[in-house]
Amino acid sequence: MTDSLTLYLLILFPVLLLAAVMVWVWSQFNKQQAQLQVLTAQLESVQQQKASLQTETEELRAGVIGVGQRVLVIQEQQQRLQQELAELQEQQQALALSDPESKIYSRAVKMVELGADLEEIIRECELPRAEAELLFNLHRQKRS
Repeated sequence: MTDSLTLYLLILFPVLLLAAVMVWVWSQFNKQQAQLQVLTAQLESVQQQKASLQTETEELRAGVIGVGQRVLVIQEQQQRLQQELAELQEQQQALALSDPESKIYSRAVKMVELGADLEEIIRECELPRAEAELLFNLHRQKRS
């Protein structure tokens, strides 16, 4: 009977050991599956975020391109307006130099801007009182 018991134990021990190993392997497999599911969910979330960020980046890129184009148009307009302003200033200067009476008025305006009084303007520029008063009142208001 001891031989049969020994034989029985020799057969049963490896079977029990194999069963224990299989239970352990199965529990490890289940843990790995759970971790895999968590990682898969995280990966899907990250992929969705990536797609969302790519879309947002493309929208921003398109907006920046549009703004850049508008800035170029505005710069061109500004350059054109500056050129026109310079031309108008040159024309104004040429007119002021060609008209002797405008020199008198320009001088009177300059005197008002520098703080001269009405009598001084009449005397220095030889303007009639009414014209001197008009210039004085107009340009004194600009200065205030």
